Amino acid sequence: MNDTTEDFVFVCNITDLRPGSMRTFVVSGKQIALANVDGNFFAVDDTCTHEQCSLGTEGALDGNVIICGCHGAKYDVTTGSVMAPPAPRDVSSYKTKAKGDGVYIKL
Repeated sequence: MNDTTEDFVFVCNITDLRPGSMRTFVVSGKQIALANVDGNFFAVDDTCTHEQCSLGTEGALDGNVIICGCHGAKYDVTTGSVMAPPAPRDVSSYKTKAKGDGVYIKL
């Protein structure tokens, strides 16, 4: 099955998130951390599984690694997988699509 544009929700304009940066957005009532890694966009749940800190607001992006600003847990932004403790489990990841001037995600 092909993903149609209707399956995706607008998050921001491409120019709102420069390469190497990450921000928190509320999409359909859900907090999402959206990252721009060398012009490719990746979206994961915004809440760290360790102490529920915001990854997009309090964290840092180093290449494709999100580093939680509270206790240093690391996640792969491309998959949501834990790369380093103290996070006990992965965060969910979401498909993204850049189309026209916008960035969209599929929840």
